[in-house]
Amino acid sequence: MPGYPNVARAIAAMPSSVYSSVTARLKAYQGEIYPLHIGDTWMEPAVGCRMEDLTVEDHPGLHRYTPPTGLPELRAAIAHRTEAETSLATGSSEVLISAGATAALSTVVGALVDPGDEVLIMAPYWPLIGGMVRAFRGEPVEVPFFAGSQLPNSPESAVEAFRRHTTKRTVAIYLNTPHNPSGRVLPSAWSQAILQWATEAGLWVLSDEVYAPFVYAGEHSSLRPMAAERTVTIGSFSKAYGMTGNRCGYLVGPAGLLTQCNKIGTNTYYCAPRASQIAALAALNSPRANTWVTEARDKYHRLGRMAAARVGLPAPEGSTFLFLDVADRLDERGLLGFLEDCADRGLLVAPGPSFGPYPTHIRVCFTCAEPALIEKGFEVLAELLG
Repeated sequence: MPGYPNVARAIAAMPSSVYSSVTARLKAYQGEIYPLHIGDTWMEPAVGCRMEDLTVEDHPGLHRYTPPTGLPELRAAIAHRTEAETSLATGSSEVLISAGATAALSTVVGALVDPGDEVLIMAPYWPLIGGMVRAFRGEPVEVPFFAGSQLPNSPESAVEAFRRHTTKRTVAIYLNTPHNPSGRVLPSAWSQAILQWATEAGLWVLSDEVYAPFVYAGEHSSLRPMAAERTVTIGSFSKAYGMTGNRCGYLVGPAGLLTQCNKIGTNTYYCAPRASQIAALAALNSPRANTWVTEARDKYHRLGRMAAARVGLPAPEGSTFLFLDVADRLDERGLLGFLEDCADRGLLVAPGPSFGPYPTHIRVCFTCAEPALIEKGFEVLAELLG
């Protein structure tokens, strides 16, 4: 145990920034900035679902706490929506509201992981999941799953990718579809095979489905109906409705497990902001918000096709990202040199090592700024890639 002036070794070993190590280099750059390193949207939420639409007169107690589990009406609305989409009976006790999907997933990890326990993580992966496991003194185990942007060649090989990394200390697996950062969508046959194996192995399943509204090819299959007793679905209003700054996410899963997750939420952030939950409820009940999602999907699809074509990749099937191997463009400076070259042109991209064992890759987001700026950014990237 560390004493003053030291801190916990697991935390000290974590990087301070998971996305870009060269942002300071931009201080000397005077031109236009292309922030392709952050997963966000330029689109504001639908009218009627924005913070400016909320008043104390309409929502008495707007600035007060909610129950730690979330507003009852929001939990009921999510349960109703989930049941309609999955044909799986879902009650409010199986829904927990959190301060963003990041916090939601963190509570699940904290509820499941004892020191030294292992969580198998589909790689490449969203960077914060590895840090969460380490923060709770667990061990994230990277499971290389996508070869470039390609899936394993069969459901059986997908299962084998996880099986070969399993030990007696494995307690859970983390899956993400539509996938950040590859832009792929996990087919139902692959999901079913993995869930069947997880059931036989006695593992929990953490299913990150925050990009479910944004599928451009194939079909998203929610994992929870395949093994509801052990699967926790992570959802987000940040991605689904353009509310990243609101910090409102949720879990859908076994009521008993969510009771344990709520203990962690209560003792960290206590509850998600009331105003954010009211905005989320408005989005679920608003025809304008449904139209917003449809329009956003169409715009993201067009941008994704443009971006992929410009850098020579297949069009993304879902999410808002591309994952590129830039090995052919690296010199003796390695990936850092390429990132510096990007920064010298005003371009920020996320380094591959933040997403797993990918020392020659970068991740780019094609929705993080106005489309005109995105197109310029990808032109710069295309030039750097030759």
